[in-house]
Amino acid sequence: MSADRPLSRARRNVAVLVCAQAILGAQMPVNFIIGGLAGQILAPNPCIATLPISMIVLGSAMTARPLARLMQTHGRQTGFLLAVLAGGMGAAVSAAGLWLGSFWLFMAGSLLTGVYMSAQGFFRFAATDTAPAEFEARAISWVMAGGLASALIGPMLVRLTTDLTAVPFLASYIAVIGLNLLGPFLFAFLDIPKPVQVPEGADQGRPLGQILRDPRILVAMICGMVSYALMNLVMTSTPLAVVGCGFAPENAADIVSAHVLAMFAPSFFTGHLISRFGASRIVAAGLVILAFAGAVALSGVQLSHFFGALILLGLGWNFGFIGATAMLTRAHSPVERGRVQGINDLVVFSGVFLASLSSGGLMNCLGGDPQTGWNAVNLAILPFLVLAGGALIWLALRPVPSEART
Repeated sequence: MSADRPLSRARRNVAVLVCAQAILGAQMPVNFIIGGLAGQILAPNPCIATLPISMIVLGSAMTARPLARLMQTHGRQTGFLLAVLAGGMGAAVSAAGLWLGSFWLFMAGSLLTGVYMSAQGFFRFAATDTAPAEFEARAISWVMAGGLASALIGPMLVRLTTDLTAVPFLASYIAVIGLNLLGPFLFAFLDIPKPVQVPEGADQGRPLGQILRDPRILVAMICGMVSYALMNLVMTSTPLAVVGCGFAPENAADIVSAHVLAMFAPSFFTGHLISRFGASRIVAAGLVILAFAGAVALSGVQLSHFFGALILLGLGWNFGFIGATAMLTRAHSPVERGRVQGINDLVVFSGVFLASLSSGGLMNCLGGDPQTGWNAVNLAILPFLVLAGGALIWLALRPVPSEART
């Protein structure tokens, strides 16, 4: 086999996953832009307006490990096809909840949507399955860069569909059903072989307890969880804060669009930065940028403040989350892949679930006006940044084990 064939296959798979991130991933901005606004219309109490978004994240956390096991046994294609089926069904149930005015049915649809969101999280890992070691960081980065198109497609769908029906946002969820119908056509081009099953009695890798005691894995999980959770905490409240401060839903869509662009545009060079400076330094830079995002948000509630804070939030997430992913992929063996990736995304999305669950309460029920709630949301990020920063410092001060040096 020629030396360039593995790289050729890896590039093909990355191209497919970039398209999937761009097209199928557009449903996530749609859900995050209108989920809280629709929840505010349907919810019996404004304190739980963002609960539908929390249900998406809960669905992701609940299905991360089962999906990882399914992909380890039956391959990535099977897991991704199941995910787009769940995404389409979730959008259909959410549309039914809007049509019937049922908050609880709307939440059930959101929970199903979480299965798709969980699988989308595995796109970045799938990019490394057939990639040579020197191509892994760039493969992750390029797949994440596919989100740049989703940042344009998702908000555009919201703007085009919001007022098409008498029931607000109903047409947006119908559009999401259409996006998921494209999934089987995209994944037909994926060329990732099913993992070789480890024979009974062969090396199964480290026990889960030992894996979780590995400082490199533990710190990568903490940093990935904090980066994603803080991004979600602030982004979930953003449409409510923007509209609550007197601006239009279209302004909220534009701000979220700028935010998602900032999340994914740096991915064109994040992989190169990781290769040059190391994953842990890029994670540290991401945490610093997240702190600056909070400072900008606390400085005012004009559109310029919202745009500035959310752009910095996206950039900080990109460095923090992609850097943490790169740290993780270098800290486990191939036979440990399914277990490590599954438990990692369980930890990440559990943290994101708690963040999104807290977001609506901080925004709507902690203070008497939107600005007070918005300030509470942004002050809440500080202790978690301290946690992740402390974990990175602790890892840096530890002796480097021989297997990490090699």
